[in-house]
Formats: sequence, C-alpha cells, structure tokens
Amino acid sequence: MSERLERGLSKLRSQIDPKVKSFFSSCVHCGICAESCLFFTETRDPRYTPIYKTEPLRKVWQQEYTFWGKLASKLGIAAPIAEQDLADWEELVYDGCSMCGRCSMVCPMGIDIAQIIFKVKTGLSAAGFSPPDLAETTQRAVDIGSPMGVKLPALQAQIGHIEEEINLKIPVDVEGSEYMALLSSMEIMYFPEYISALAKIFHQAGVSWTLCSDAFEATNSGLQIGNTEVAGVLVERIVAGAEKLKVKNVISPECGHAYTAIRWEGPNFIGRPYSFKVVHILELLDELLQSGRLKTTGKESSRLTFHDPCSIVRRGGVETQPRHILNAIAENAVEMTEHGAMNWCCGGGGGVSGNERAEPLKLKVFNRKKSQLEELDVETIVTSCSNCRLVIEDGLEANDMEINIVGLTEMLADHLVVDNSQ
Repeated sequence: MSERLERGLSKLRSQIDPKVKSFFSSCVHCGICAESCLFFTETRDPRYTPIYKTEPLRKVWQQEYTFWGKLASKLGIAAPIAEQDLADWEELVYDGCSMCGRCSMVCPMGIDIAQIIFKVKTGLSAAGFSPPDLAETTQRAVDIGSPMGVKLPALQAQIGHIEEEINLKIPVDVEGSEYMALLSSMEIMYFPEYISALAKIFHQAGVSWTLCSDAFEATNSGLQIGNTEVAGVLVERIVAGAEKLKVKNVISPECGHAYTAIRWEGPNFIGRPYSFKVVHILELLDELLQSGRLKTTGKESSRLTFHDPCSIVRRGGVETQPRHILNAIAENAVEMTEHGAMNWCCGGGGGVSGNERAEPLKLKVFNRKKSQLEELDVETIVTSCSNCRLVIEDGLEANDMEINIVGLTEMLADHLVVDNSQ
C-alpha cells in the first residue's frame, strides 16, 4: 500500500463515528437524493447521485466495521480500496458537488449526505487527491492569509478610495468595538461597494464597528478542500484578531461558506468555544431595521427575486431576514417556485467555482437556475453571497440573459435616508 493511500484511508477511518455508522446502516438506497441534486437533474448521470459520492467512506465502513464486510474482505471477495478509487472520486466529489445540502433535506432516513461527502473530501485531501486550483488557493490562504493573494495594502487601497468617495471613515483596529466585520477577497477586489454599504449603514445606525488588519479575510479554503487542519488555522486567525480587539461580535459577510466556517464549524475546527458571538450581516441588518435604527426611503420598482445562498439559508438558517430587508426596499419582489430552504444552488459552492476543471459542468448545471429565472421573467436578482453573485453572473453571460444582479446589503444602503450631517 502506498503512503498516500494509507494517509487517505487513515483519514477516512477517523471520520467513521457513531453518526456515520448510523447513516450508512440506515440508507435504503431509495435514490430520492438524486432528484434533489442539480448535478444529477441537469446531466442525468447516475454517478452524480449524492449518496454515491460517499462511496469511498461507505466502503471503509462496510469492509472494516461490519460483520459481513469483514468476512468478505478476509475471504478476498471484496476488493480493497485502491488509489484509483480515490482518484476517480476526486473529480466526482470536487467537480460534481457544491455541498449545498439539498440532498440532506430530502433524505427520508435523515442522513446528512452533504456532511458525509465533506468527510470523503477530508480523506481525498489527506491523500493529495484534490484539484490543483483548490490546493494552490488553500496554500495561499495559509501563507498569505487570502486565497486570492489579497494582502493588507490592497485592502487599505480600497478603503482609501471608498473613504474619499463616501466621505466616511472606515475604522480599522479599533479596540473595544462592538462588532468586527469580516470580508471575503471577492468583496475586496470585485465588490468594494459592499464595504461602502457597511460604512453607510453602520454610520446611520450608530453601530460601533471595526475591521482588523490581522484578520479581515472570511474565506476558508480549508473548508472547501476538506482540510480541517487548515480550516482551523484560518479560523484561529479570526479568533485571535477578535480577541486582540476585544470585540463582542464578529460579522460574517455576504459569503456562504464563510458563514458555515466561522459560525457553525469554527469552534469544532479549533476545539474550543468563542469568547464572542458570530452573526451574519443579514441578521444584523434585519435587527437594525426592526429596531428602527435604520431609516429607508423609496422602493425598488423593478421586478426582482432573491436567490437564497445554500450555506446561509438552507444550512445556516438565515431565511426570513433577507425577506424582511427586501420587503422594506422593494415593491415588486417575487419568489422562485422553489425558494428559501429548498432553493436550488447556483452550482458554484463547495469550491466548484474555484476549480477551473469544473467550469463546463458548472455552466451546464446552471440550467436549473436559468429555468427558475425564466419562469419569473425578472429584471434583477438580489443575493447575499459574493460567490453566488460571480457564478450567477457567469451563468447569465453564458446564456445571454440580460438580468442585473446585486447584493442585498448594497441595495439596502442605496435606500437609506440621506444623512445631511455627513
């Protein structure tokens, strides 16, 4: 057995806890999860059936943890897992799964299929079977602090441009602030209007906030590639920054997987609870609106819809808040046929958008979102995830669809009552 195969199998074995054993024992092979996965519905390829993507871990469980599996292995009836198995599942798992969790929602046996697929990723990553693009961005995140290579001077430059444009100060390293805001590299480089929106909103609401020069990056490449050790390193940086500045809350930005990483999985990655609370930006904005600390004026008149980011809405539970916000600033908002917790993924989550090899497949499965949009005939899509925004922009362009797409935080900022005292 090669060293890399042993590393992969060892990691897979470590993932087999009582919950996993229960899941595999419970699966009745009904196939319902297939119709919940856009990689299957848009290709009709049975390999993309969600539960099939868990096969490497299931084989380890079966052969090493069940009576009949052990017997079959001992008699030489069951073929042991080989390197080629891991190589085959590497492309299947990383290219053909966005970790959206829709399959977990429909499983009649209550199996969290998406979580098991993540466990498969940890084994593949440990064995060195992962897309080169994701491996490179993960290394950059560890070495530089950003998967896109965005360093502090780049952020400072954007801050300078924004402050000059809006005539507001964007606080950095202010100790004792109530909130420490995180950003994703995409927001810094592609959507700096998000930073501008934060400054305008927090100014009007009187929110005490800051950015941290040592920990401004929310993107967690470790979660995307399945390397829990790296994920822990990246979470630890944020925790250290928040503790250094003595903040009470950390704000997760308009980035889906970042919310999962810092809010739900972060304490598990670092092995201890936080000394602060994590809130998603939409949770905070809704709270500010409901309490009357934000005043808006006018409403969007164009026909628009909200795209629910999977990690924020389905897996994160932030479902009603974006609708409260949207209803306050839009008069012609319509829902997709399947929306909220059951909305369809954009197709680029779970690291798929950062995996160049998966680009053709990603564009193919965008047909599901295209169908949703064509049913509604909307002029604008509103979302709250920078990754969804980029993926949908690519899909719209590839399909020659003239639909505008904006971030919800940005749209809210555009409808604030103007403060003439600025």
